[in-house]
Amino acid sequence: MIESHQRSVVKGISWRVVGTIDTVIVAFLVTGQGMTALHVGLSEVLTKIVLYYAHERLWVFLRREQTRTTRVAILKAITWRATGTVDTMLLGWLYTGSLWSGVKIGAFEVVTKLFLYYVHERVWARVPIGTVRNWLRFRRAKRDV
Repeated sequence: MIESHQRSVVKGISWRVVGTIDTVIVAFLVTGQGMTALHVGLSEVLTKIVLYYAHERLWVFLRREQTRTTRVAILKAITWRATGTVDTMLLGWLYTGSLWSGVKIGAFEVVTKLFLYYVHERVWARVPIGTVRNWLRFRRAKRDV
């Protein structure tokens, strides 16, 4: 299965909804300030969609055979979380004015987002959006044999 650009966009949007909710909750738990939490979470919408799309396309490029295994999903979750954590820490620092608060928000999210991203990847492994053409190609090849 080769993932289309459209699939990467839809996955990015679905993940961003989950991720933004998580970021707002974590930032609120760390800072105790609702507006600061909203600023951190909502700022991430743009930065994370761009970063997620780039991450997805890099993985599509690196995995031409498109194997769907638990090991690949875990590795992908780790590389994404490292990228996302740095972004979260920088935004947390920017909006709180405290490097330590940014680090705490990012560190807490490592745990919550690793779990959420793994679940997100496993769900998307079962969603056929953006893979229909490849499924049809497979069916035609099977029929011709």
